[in-house]
Amino acid sequence: MDTRVPLSELEDGVPFADRHIGPRPADLERMLATIRASSLEELADTAVPDSIRDREPVATTLPPGASESVVLAELRALAARNTVTVPMIGLGYSGTTTPAVIRRHVLENPAWYTAYTPYQPEISQGRLEALLTFQTTVADLTGLPVAGASLLDEATAAAEAMTLLRRAGRASSPRFVVDADTLPRTLDVLRTRAEPLGIELVVADLAAGLPEGEFYGVLLSYPGASGAVRDIGPVIAAAHERGALAAVAADLLALTLLTPPGELGADAVLGTTQRFGVPLGFGGPHAGYLSVHQKHARQLPGRLVGLSRDSDGNPALRLALQTREQHIRREKATSNICTAQVLLAVVAACYAVHHGPDGLRRIAQRTHRMAAVLAAGLRSGGVEVLHGEFFDTVQVRVPGRAEALADAAHDAGISLRRVDADTLGLACSEVTTTAHLRTLWEVFGVEVGEVAGLDAETADALPAGLLRTSDYLTHPVFHEHRSETSLMRWLRRLADADLALDRTMIPLGSCTMKLNAAAEMEPITWPEFADLHPFAPRADAAGTLELIADLERWLAELTGYAAVSLQPNAGSQGEFAGLLAIAAYHRSRGESHRDVCLIPASAHGTNAASAVMAGMRVVVVATGPTGDVDLDDLRAKIAEHRGALAALMITYPSTHGVYEAAVREICDAVHEAGGQVYVDGANLNALVGLARPGAFGGDVSHMNLHKTFCIPHGGGGPGVGPVAVAEHLAPFLPDRGEVGAVSGAPHGSPGVLPISWAYVRLMGPEGLRRATLTAVLAANYVAARLREHYPVLYAGADGHVAHECILDLRGITKDTGVSVDDVAKRLADYGLHAPTMSFPVAGTLMVEPTESEDLAEIDRFVDAMIGIRAEIARVASGEWPVEDNPLRNAPHTAASLVAKWDHPYPAELAGYPTGAVPGVHDRKVWPPVRRVDGAHGDRNLVCSCPPVEAFAEGR
Repeated sequence: MDTRVPLSELEDGVPFADRHIGPRPADLERMLATIRASSLEELADTAVPDSIRDREPVATTLPPGASESVVLAELRALAARNTVTVPMIGLGYSGTTTPAVIRRHVLENPAWYTAYTPYQPEISQGRLEALLTFQTTVADLTGLPVAGASLLDEATAAAEAMTLLRRAGRASSPRFVVDADTLPRTLDVLRTRAEPLGIELVVADLAAGLPEGEFYGVLLSYPGASGAVRDIGPVIAAAHERGALAAVAADLLALTLLTPPGELGADAVLGTTQRFGVPLGFGGPHAGYLSVHQKHARQLPGRLVGLSRDSDGNPALRLALQTREQHIRREKATSNICTAQVLLAVVAACYAVHHGPDGLRRIAQRTHRMAAVLAAGLRSGGVEVLHGEFFDTVQVRVPGRAEALADAAHDAGISLRRVDADTLGLACSEVTTTAHLRTLWEVFGVEVGEVAGLDAETADALPAGLLRTSDYLTHPVFHEHRSETSLMRWLRRLADADLALDRTMIPLGSCTMKLNAAAEMEPITWPEFADLHPFAPRADAAGTLELIADLERWLAELTGYAAVSLQPNAGSQGEFAGLLAIAAYHRSRGESHRDVCLIPASAHGTNAASAVMAGMRVVVVATGPTGDVDLDDLRAKIAEHRGALAALMITYPSTHGVYEAAVREICDAVHEAGGQVYVDGANLNALVGLARPGAFGGDVSHMNLHKTFCIPHGGGGPGVGPVAVAEHLAPFLPDRGEVGAVSGAPHGSPGVLPISWAYVRLMGPEGLRRATLTAVLAANYVAARLREHYPVLYAGADGHVAHECILDLRGITKDTGVSVDDVAKRLADYGLHAPTMSFPVAGTLMVEPTESEDLAEIDRFVDAMIGIRAEIARVASGEWPVEDNPLRNAPHTAASLVAKWDHPYPAELAGYPTGAVPGVHDRKVWPPVRRVDGAHGDRNLVCSCPPVEAFAEGR
């Protein structure tokens, strides 16, 4: 018998799609049989409305799927087209070194990068502790007691501060004064955010004093974009005297040497933690920060980690003030931010722990000395240095020679900032060396003798009256881990206190927690991608720019749109950018009065918050009994607001996890009334390869690359939210015309784009389509197996769901007292992460298994839910009291089982639920704390690392 296989079938190895997609062929057969479908194609025909399907082959430039070795080789070739120089451009981005121990144990560790936002605190204590360490670092260095758990970048943090001061202050004026020495990109983002909110930006040289007239707040920079360090205290005091509040954009590393803004009277301090070990990445992702006084804590946007206690009275961490989350507050939300930059905040926090206060001070001193000695050498050669007091950036005047000198420096391997034809900026950093100083002196034609001699003769350039005298980073965590052994074990302890995708499926509806393959992740730490400055000459970024162009084109084709911008660095920013495009389009047609945004009641809360930020009025459309948009109510709302209708925002498939059959009819009705249709791409994992929003009626969509296209969630970020638009909206994308910047870097967060590029390239069109169909099959399989135990709330006309299903526990709760919280916490005892709780319907669980979970893991979750239903029955029968049963007391720690046991159920059952569920015993993960008291945490905010005694007292 001839057993030969053609070489063409062997040379690429196993197709990557076969490794990304979890169920094996035999598993697929069993799953299909369970839902009574003969094939994936039959499932597509019955579940996905024919009116939106791509029936004919769609022309595409997407290449077919390739093997990991081929794709990594292609990425290597793209990386080789980048030229990495010594970054001395500044503008808020600095060269830094990620300690190898942090790179290996955090940035490249799936225990950290595959985790989800810590909404389930009992199984998220490690991430929460790391974020609390981040908050403590920021609070200590800025001199303000409350810091958030990270924002998207410095520019958007400044925009958040601008709106926070408006909410927190008492002044009625809409004017916000910004120092002229602010980073240019920050100014651009402030203008974009201010205009739709009716905020009037006033840019003024605050070194010369405050402008005339009323204003509600000011933004100062410390140091300024020019590098100058000025005493901002008098300006802050003057602003306060005139009834305004003050925000300061500050360099955290400089604050190890300079008096913190909080001690100078600032009401808010903001900036970036990029130079704390986070690679440049051509602009991101980087963790922004914002700190405030205690009295403004409840005004903070985003997330805040605080100290609470568990049911045994032990200290436990949680996200505080969770009711501020956008899915609850909607159009009343203080911000539309949903994704933060948790993974990068963790890196920055670990950098502070790794170096400690003395190490950070030493890095700051070395950085400053490099700048001071550089300036002294230039002065000795007759070069005019514009500022006598600075931290790391030297600005020089070189009449008519700026371009030539910058080119010469670049030829020597150093990139400088070209301020104008006569001015250059030279920014020193952690990676600057004396060899770099010598190279620059040669470029400028300056002869300098021994560096050591010049160093000895050169005084510091920091203002004597602004030198820091207060301590910082005094908590033991910043002193205990000087050895790598100790730091490694600390990081392992934190990781062990979490439940991430490397241990179990995370079946979160609307969040798409799928595989983040190692081959996709590997390139992000390659120096050619990681060490590229966002404002490097375009020729230096040729490889990355080609990667960006590829990804924009591929995403446009997959969604049926004409153009894509990758600038939005979170889904919330993509929503905002899309709505700005719609508003600008209406203005271009003389219809600026169109300002009503229709949003279904079931929509993501960020939709409503984004609409308000874009200057629109939100009108809610009711949901029908099947979970679809109520067409009668929609028609009534369109008729009522016809002349003012700007847009409809709709999530497709719906937030209820259903393919709505009437979506084309809905889009047509909005278009007929002159409005635009925004199709939220949060559920795109149910569409790729099957249907395209831009082809069935959408004018604009954002996509969540951290959902459908495999950028990992990282415990709550990074995320990327590209915005895709039809041809008529393309001129209104960010930075392409009337609409300005929405993030701090021109291309948002390019440092993680190789992940999505690799995913699309590895899968190819057929692999992507197969992934979508498998995700839909997995959700329907879960629904079919659990329907007899928990009602499935919504389904399509054929009884199928899309890629997620909602389990309705409201009747169970009414009959037994067992709540959705009880079920979610009990899942932790099974070693499983809970689905999405009470969204979009209170008292329910929304389950999304994704395509990358194998059948054994899906069954483990299903069997656990069936086991929990049997436990609920024992509560219902009266065998266990409503207030004392394994569900109400979940989760159970190991310590609780060996303590005095006085419950009506055995300790073994508490810690090791029913043996019918495979993997509970051999894969047991012990929660580190019992159920956390959320109300206590909100009443008693502790937003920085508490003293060790606080933990000792709790135990």
